[in-house]
Amino acid sequence: MLTRALAIAVVLITVSASVSAGTTRYNPRRSGHPLRVIAYALHPVGVVVDTLVFHPAWWVGTHEPFRTLFGVEVVIDDSADVAREMEERRALEQSTSPEPPVPVDPDAPVEPLPD
Repeated sequence: MLTRALAIAVVLITVSASVSAGTTRYNPRRSGHPLRVIAYALHPVGVVVDTLVFHPAWWVGTHEPFRTLFGVEVVIDDSADVAREMEERRALEQSTSPEPPVPVDPDAPVEPLPD
């Protein structure tokens, strides 16, 4: 029982230690806030729960029969492909655009339409 608890503790410490916090400067006015201290303590727990619980749950929920049961629609992010297609269309429209209309002279006589 003790070895299992130590193994879990080592895994939790290893997982939480591998998360980078970014390159911000230490601000004592913000860092000493009680909620910030609680956030420092709970962030590694949230990362572990996300990795060990929510990622596998999402994976299970996106496969049949659970996908139909929960009504999950798998959406593939194709925003790069869509952007590329829009650029290609825009370039094609610019290359094949008709010539601009000839400006009309307001002083020119108007020709009557045929009957």
